[in-house]
Formats: sequence, C-alpha cells, structure tokens
Amino acid sequence: MFILNGSVRALNWTYLRRHVKLPNLKSTLFIYSRALCDNSLLLHSRVNSYEEAWKQPHPLVPKYFNFVGDVIDKWASKEQDGLKVGKGAFWFVQVDGAEVSWSFKELSNLTKKAANVLENDCFLKTGERIIVMLPKVPEWWLINLAAIRVGLILSPANIQLTGKDILYRFSTFQPSAVFVDHQVASVIDQIADKCPSLRTKVLVSKEEKHRDGWLSFQSLLEKAPCSHQCVHSRSDEVFSVFFTSGTTGHPKMVEHTHASYGIGHHYTAKVLDLTESDIFWNIADTGWAKTAWSSMFTPWLAGCCVFVHEMPKFDPCLVLKTLERYPISTFCAPPTAYRLIVQQDLKQYSFSHLQNCLSGGEPLETHHRFEIFCFFKYQTALCSMLRCLSARPGSFGKPVPGIPLTIIDDEEKETPPGVEGHIVLKVKPRRPIGLFKGYTNNPNKMASVFKGDYFYTGDRGYKDQDGYFWFVGRSDDIIISSGYRIGPFEVESALLEHFAVMESAVVSSPDPERGEVVKAFVVLKENYRETDHDILVQELQGHVKSHTAPYKYPRKIEFVEELPKTISGKIRRKELRMKEWQKK
Repeated sequence: MFILNGSVRALNWTYLRRHVKLPNLKSTLFIYSRALCDNSLLLHSRVNSYEEAWKQPHPLVPKYFNFVGDVIDKWASKEQDGLKVGKGAFWFVQVDGAEVSWSFKELSNLTKKAANVLENDCFLKTGERIIVMLPKVPEWWLINLAAIRVGLILSPANIQLTGKDILYRFSTFQPSAVFVDHQVASVIDQIADKCPSLRTKVLVSKEEKHRDGWLSFQSLLEKAPCSHQCVHSRSDEVFSVFFTSGTTGHPKMVEHTHASYGIGHHYTAKVLDLTESDIFWNIADTGWAKTAWSSMFTPWLAGCCVFVHEMPKFDPCLVLKTLERYPISTFCAPPTAYRLIVQQDLKQYSFSHLQNCLSGGEPLETHHRFEIFCFFKYQTALCSMLRCLSARPGSFGKPVPGIPLTIIDDEEKETPPGVEGHIVLKVKPRRPIGLFKGYTNNPNKMASVFKGDYFYTGDRGYKDQDGYFWFVGRSDDIIISSGYRIGPFEVESALLEHFAVMESAVVSSPDPERGEVVKAFVVLKENYRETDHDILVQELQGHVKSHTAPYKYPRKIEFVEELPKTISGKIRRKELRMKEWQKK
C-alpha cells in the first residue's frame, strides 16, 4: 500500500518467479543502516532475518535535505573520483531502438543545465509551482530533478487528461509554468486564458520545433550552462503535489516533502532490495506517483540503474523481447500486464538476467506459472512479504521493519489474531518519514484520516497468530483498474452531463484481465428509456471519454429503473458493488 494521499488504496504487491528456468532469486535483504545526515549517502548493510532488520536504526532527517544535491550529486562525485557506480544511472530505449544512457555524472550535469533553463529562461523562483505533463521521455526525469534542484513545487499529470481535467488542476494548483509535448500543447492553448497564474509554457517535443507563445526546452537545454548551485531546501518543505481521485468531489491535492520522498523511500528500498548492480524496469506511466518513487527516488537512493522503454502502449510481446534482450534484473508491472504476459508462449524466451518480478496496483490472483509472494504497500512500504520471511500465499506479509503498522477496532484497541479491523499506521509519538504531509487546504479530510494516534489507511484486514497481515477490503469506493485509481464521482459527473441520463452510480466490477473495471448503473430520463440500449451504451462510453480521462470510462453499463438509496437519499454504492462481486 502507498501513502500517496489520505484516500489510500491497499495494493497487493507480489514478487514473482517464472515457471521457466531463472537464476536463483536473491536470498538476502539489503537495508540502509546509516542515518541520512550531514548530506551523507545512505549506505546499506545486509541482514538475513526479519528480527535482525527491526534492530536497524531509523534514518535521521536533517534540517536541510535535497535529493538531487544530497543523492544524485553525491553519486556523481564518486564517479568524478574515478569510481564506477553500478550500471549507470539511466537507460532509455525508444520505440525505434535508439538508446539514451547517462552515468550519474552525466545525469547530474544535465540536471544543472535543466535547472538553469528553469531559472534563467522560464524565470522560475524557489517555491513557485509547475505542472509536468509528458509521456515517457528522458526530459521528464531531467525536469523533475531540475525542479528539486531549484526548489520548485511540481505536480505531474497524466497525458490522457482532458481540457476539463487540466483546467481543474490549473485552477486549484495555480502553476506558474507548464511543460508538455506537442500532443497536449493545443489543449493548453485552448484553456490558457482561463489560468491567470500561468505565465510560461514550455514545449518538450522533437516532433514540433516551434510553437507561437511557447519556449523550446530542448533548444534552451543545449545552450544552458552546466554549473548550478543546488538550493538549500528544508527537509520539511513541500516539493511535490499529487492529485488523487476520491469517492466524493473532485480530485484532492496531497503534499509530499523533500524528506517524505527523498528519505522516506529508504523503507521502499528495503523491500525492493535494489543495489548498485541492478537494472530496474518499472513500466508505470509518468503521470503517476508510482513512476516517481519506483523510477526515480528508490532506485537512485540505492545507486541502481533506471531502465525505461518508451512503449506508448503496452505490448506483452515487446515486454518479453525487452526482458530477453537487455540485462534487466528487476521488473515491475501492474497485474493487468502479467495477465497478458502469461498468455504468451514464455518458452520462446530466455531471461538470463531477470531475477525479480514485482507487481502492484490491484490484487493479482495466483497463476500456475508463478510462485506468488504478496506485498501490502504504500508510498513507502508498510507491510511486505520480505524474502527473509516464509512465504504465506494470500497474505500481505508483515510490517516492514521500522514501520508501526497495526490493526485496531472502532475503539482504537488493537485487535486479537483473526479479528478484522482498521489497518492503521501509528503516527505518535513518531511520525513515519514517508507519510505525506497533508491535504492542501482540506482540514476536514485531514481530520477524517488522522484520528488519535493513528493514520487510517481506509483498508480493513486482520493478522494471524504469527503476525502476518491479511487484506479484507476497502472502506471507500475507489476503483483500481489496471493500476489506475478512479473515483466514482468523476465518472458519475460526466455521465450526468449527457442529456439522456437522469441518475447514475459507479462501482467496481470484477474483470479477468484488469482485476476490476468501472461499471455504471444508469437511470435514463423517461423519454429515452425506449432508446436502443446497445447504441446508448456506446454513446455514453464515448461521452465519458470526451469529458474526462479516457481510462475512466465505464466498460460496463447497466440500465436500471432506480438506484438503491439510504433514507436520507444517498446512493448505496456498497449494495451495487456487492451485487457485482457476488456474480464472480
């Protein structure tokens, strides 16, 4: 599970070993044992037992910390001194096979150039806000790191967002600058006059060299100087804001600090077990927090090489060919991807370097081609089936060493083994480093998840006699489909804008490939109830795609006479959801 926001979803994480012959999985757990203070790098030592891991000290949080200055630049300094750091820092493969690779020294220098672009050409100052809305291109990583170096507050956005989605983010986040490619630039131009805070538009695109009213990032980067003094940022200052879908209302803004990501992923590194010798490929899209913490912070804390394949659309055969061709040691993809991968003839491929496969975002059912090890994680790992534990299929494992995770009842008393309760994180007297700072200007939401000594994850579960955690379900209506978080409110709002819809309720529905999909129960206006339902389903699906991000559209639609409601008139989504899942 991940502490990305307060409306948190339990994520089933798995380590997978293919049924085909692979090298032995790593049998040891690397954890960071040295405190991060005085700008020193995290160093790792090896432990072989769960109990021993709990004896390791927590990383200290210094008053000032900057991930680029204190981690990336330090790895670069090692290279400057003639020492080789692992397999490099970054390895990018384009669809046409062309490659871009950077050592930590090269990455550090490029972030300095990019930081000069932000300061000198975009006229951005420490504390200002930017939105980055790019596909998987190397510049996404450069702009993210440059923003940290300068001390900006960055919000990533998925390239599938519509003009309406983008306008909402602009009006609430108030960015001074936006960085997009040619596919999104025209949408930004249509809404820019409604965004008074926006003064700089930056085009990051090789397809379009010039656009009126826009700066060219690539052109400016080439001319930028390679010297830059990293800002002296406080560890508790906000550096990133994510928009998270909720069950009610529009997406909410949640804040992360330089410490909660830059140091907090110390705990994620315990679980991923990445070292300087690894090459890690995580296929998540750049609009999601998953890319930030699995394709930037966690691997680079460990000195690991981040591998990225441009792959605009998921292709299971291309994934298998890439895993066979390149020396990738650890691979991460959502369960949907694995469900498609196992449909291929795996015997045609040889994976001589692949050691670990991970998954997250939604439950992944046991498959005969895999041995399953489950993980229960948040933005930094909270609960995990560490490799030093005995596997217990179906369980999320035990709390990651150093993470005070437990299960309590409604009276805040810890539940005995086998008794279901709220899965919570203890935040007093010591607040976990990786926990998000808070919801922006939303005290009511903060009060709903921070109660007493605990942070309520919104998940329910129980633990057994041996301390293993077992997930039961969510206490909200968030839908996780192919790793995408989808709030029912957004889909319902889009449906209600259609002239034929009187009411709608959106819930999750089981799906063999995506885990779950969006299903809409729709009450039609009286004069549309005789309309051909097949035609209307296609029309409503297209309507939602045009009014919000396409991945949110309802793949299933059922027309009903009325929706179940409480005495006060609230729609009983829970009843509809139970009806769907009982069909499974």
